[in-house]
Amino acid sequence: MQSAAHTSKHFDAELESIRARVLEMGGIVEYQIRYAVEALRHGDQALVSRVILDEARVNQLERDIDEACTQVVARRAPAANDLRFLMMVYKTLTDLERIGDEAKKIALVARGLRLAERPGPAGLAQIQRVATLVIEMLRAALDGLARLEAQVMPEVVRQDEEVDEHFKGILRQLLTYMIEDPRTISRSIDAIFVAKSLERVGDHAKNISEYVIYMTKGKDVRHGSIEEIEAAAKS
Repeated sequence: MQSAAHTSKHFDAELESIRARVLEMGGIVEYQIRYAVEALRHGDQALVSRVILDEARVNQLERDIDEACTQVVARRAPAANDLRFLMMVYKTLTDLERIGDEAKKIALVARGLRLAERPGPAGLAQIQRVATLVIEMLRAALDGLARLEAQVMPEVVRQDEEVDEHFKGILRQLLTYMIEDPRTISRSIDAIFVAKSLERVGDHAKNISEYVIYMTKGKDVRHGSIEEIEAAAKS
């Protein structure tokens, strides 16, 4: 009995260590997005470099956590909730790594461009609104993962729809600017590129929120309506 209890405690500690490292990875990519958007505002090359350097940390964490999960599966043969947790981790790793990739894309735009100093369509205000929203989404999704609580996850899905609408509005506005004044084409394309990266971050945050619902409720809500997601989160 003592041996079984010891094994169980050790297994729980392994799973908790994995979750802690996933949250560490999530914290890094959240700040990558923050730093990339700040670099756009201020032309801060130190922030650009920070985002790019942090990509190596994110990639290493992805490899380390992936290996830890593989070892747990091989040695423990987890079932039920533990297996769902590890499946959630595998999927979350991919989304977090891709968020880091989007942050790097934004930072590379910022390396040669200061949207805040540019007149016209490439102003930072609309970009900043979307950035603030997707960071809120990512934080809420990671908080749900940390607490293993699904109740706030439908709100993340709603916010993703809001981000999509913002992106469509930005795209319409910038296309109009480019048609009316071809001199704005270059900086408008840069702004669209950044807005699209942020829209993708929102998609990844939504994915993580859906994984949390799967982990805590055992229900796969991918591609479901907001009503179905709400019902699953509350069940």
